[in-house]
Amino acid sequence: MKKRYPLLLVLFLFILVGCSSSTPTETSTPTADQAIPVSLFSLQPSDMATTVTASGTFSTKDETLLSFKLGGIVSKILVDEGDAVKSGQVVATLDLTEIQAGVSQSKLAYEKALRDHQRATRLYADSVATLEQFENSKTALELAEQQLNVANFNLAQSQIRATKNGFVLKKFVNSGQLVASGTPILQINGAASGIWMLRATVSDQQWNSIRIGDQAEINLASSSNWIPAKVTLKSQAADPITGTFWVEISPESVNELSLASGMFGKARIQPSESVQGWEIPFGSLLDANGDSGYVFVAEGQKAKKVKVQLGKITPTVVQVTSGLENYKSLIVAGSAYLSDGSIIQVNN
Repeated sequence: MKKRYPLLLVLFLFILVGCSSSTPTETSTPTADQAIPVSLFSLQPSDMATTVTASGTFSTKDETLLSFKLGGIVSKILVDEGDAVKSGQVVATLDLTEIQAGVSQSKLAYEKALRDHQRATRLYADSVATLEQFENSKTALELAEQQLNVANFNLAQSQIRATKNGFVLKKFVNSGQLVASGTPILQINGAASGIWMLRATVSDQQWNSIRIGDQAEINLASSSNWIPAKVTLKSQAADPITGTFWVEISPESVNELSLASGMFGKARIQPSESVQGWEIPFGSLLDANGDSGYVFVAEGQKAKKVKVQLGKITPTVVQVTSGLENYKSLIVAGSAYLSDGSIIQVNN
């Protein structure tokens, strides 16, 4: 039995060493007052030609809201959403009872004014009526004639006719509803003409770099085919709700796209003018979201977190279009332990 003790002792020591070697070592985290070693990258602005990526919806340039000039009860809506319409086609009518009564009243008033003027003309010729009475009857006739013209015009406007060949996009009311003057009844477009455009939203920096006529390419969100296009219009004011700007991009051909108004699309615009910015290492970019992100810059002996606007992003380089104007050094290593205001130690 005494001969087994050395063997058991060796086995115990072997197990002890194995357990101790599997215990993970602790990694120290820098304290708040401890300088964090970092590496810096010198910021040098340069001219860049950056592709602008944007998204928006397809529509035609001639979408139109149709309404009645007068208020009243809707008699008939003769089309449904999605129906094709031709220019001049009647698409909706009002109940004509009240409007026809107005026309009849104006016609009777005109006929009376005409008789009065004819009588005044005869009396004036016989020197029975005065010149003033003759002229007053003539003026009354002219006023009655204009009122009859207005009544007939309102009668014509009691029907809505399609302004172009296209399709009904939306129907806002149904037969029997009481509507006020100018209330939208139908929305149509001129899709039959094949003139489509993508209205895409862009930031103010992107808007500033884009020019009318710049080359672009667009596609449907559900398609991988990119169609050549160009910028045809820029907004001249920000949207009051979203605060963004927009550009209109027209495809060279829509034969390869099956489009409907409101479809979501994407665009890649190549501005003809270069912009000044910075190209920084991809690894230095933090918390990127859309066209913005954050980086750390060196400000004396401290790190500062700065929000930047982004251009083109590749696996190795990121284009920054704004946000780094007042800084000379970018932190490219050691940012994992940094927060805004951290003390840094440069190890370049």
